[in-house]
Amino acid sequence: MNIALRTPLSRRTFLRGAGATLALPFLESMMPRLGHAAAAPEPPRRFVGMMTNMGILPDYFFPTKEGRDYESTYYLDFLKDHRADMTVFSGVSYPGVDGGHASEKSFLTGAPGASRGSFRNSVSIDQVMAEQLGSATRFPSLTLMIGTENLSLSWTRSGSMIPPLVSPLKLYNKLFVEETPAGKAAAARRLQQDRSLLDGLRAQYKALQQTVTASDRDRLEQYATAVRDLEKALAATEGWLSQPKPKVAVPAPPEIADSNDLSLNSKTLLAMTQLALETDSTRIITVAFSTTSITPKLPGIKSSTHPLTHHGQQPDKIEQLKTIEGAQFAAVADFLTGLKNSKEQGISLLDRTSCVFGTNMGSANSHSNTNLPVLVAGGGFKHGQHVAFDTKNNYNLGNLYVSLLQRIGLPMDKFASGTGTMKGLEMV
Repeated sequence: MNIALRTPLSRRTFLRGAGATLALPFLESMMPRLGHAAAAPEPPRRFVGMMTNMGILPDYFFPTKEGRDYESTYYLDFLKDHRADMTVFSGVSYPGVDGGHASEKSFLTGAPGASRGSFRNSVSIDQVMAEQLGSATRFPSLTLMIGTENLSLSWTRSGSMIPPLVSPLKLYNKLFVEETPAGKAAAARRLQQDRSLLDGLRAQYKALQQTVTASDRDRLEQYATAVRDLEKALAATEGWLSQPKPKVAVPAPPEIADSNDLSLNSKTLLAMTQLALETDSTRIITVAFSTTSITPKLPGIKSSTHPLTHHGQQPDKIEQLKTIEGAQFAAVADFLTGLKNSKEQGISLLDRTSCVFGTNMGSANSHSNTNLPVLVAGGGFKHGQHVAFDTKNNYNLGNLYVSLLQRIGLPMDKFASGTGTMKGLEMV
């Protein structure tokens, strides 16, 4: 008996047109089939981008030796259980990204010139992913923050900051608590009002097109991009309005009682981040550690974080800063452990989730924006090494994001100033 074998569509099949690229959702035609048998699709790929905004003491992060047999450091010891699951980078930064603290805006965008008054940010990597893949989940992406100062890592294509969600309780309610009938009706009315607003914005744009000067066209394009962003967001929200939220056995977390309780707040919000991924409520999340003005409730801490970063090599200040940063590495380690222990179709959630953790300043003491401490864990890469580049003539960190975009399934060879994939980081 002859059995016809169907040639599957590539999982990297994409629709192209009008300058846009749209990843196809999973289709049966993408799976090899023998007769009527078909294997289950692989779990989706995901992304989590994390940044701490007060720098990372480089002497406690960077190994002195490159390659797979590098000697661990104080901070990396917190992540020792994940040595085989992560790659550590040194000698990386973004060309043109400067401004000391101001560079926090550019950690996931790579936009140069953050110190300039005329600075306009570009789209962050998570939002590029959300544009193409976000409609598969209730929330195209989530933007979260631990701490204070209203810091966000997520920026729209029009250069607008997406406000972060800080409260674990509000996040839990957003993810898992159903709206009342009255609440759903109100949400539907808001959507209708937003659609009416969108119609008005389109009309204004068409009218402006007839009157603007050549010098105004760039500003007008920003306006048009904002309109398109709003339209996509409304369409995604409307499609999920009538769908029930996932049911979870995990109780609601407590509200933040003290913003200075860095360890508890980090642990709680990152546990909610894991739960959002496990329930496939979203596949794209950013988390900012904003510790500028908090005085963490940790042993020996006498000051808020920012003054400690300007330590002037004073041992007491360095020791306090080391404790604060160590608490963040401990929180990230617990998060990675949670992802590794969570299985989806027998596959570790960490293996399907690319997790970046790093900082926007190579040295907060001098406000340097070069030689950034950065690592990537999980995601299906060949890990277990320290990839070292020239600490004076840095390698472009934008190339890491090209690799992450390709790993999640987007056929892109450029992002920000990155023009290729990351050297030393290969897919499994």
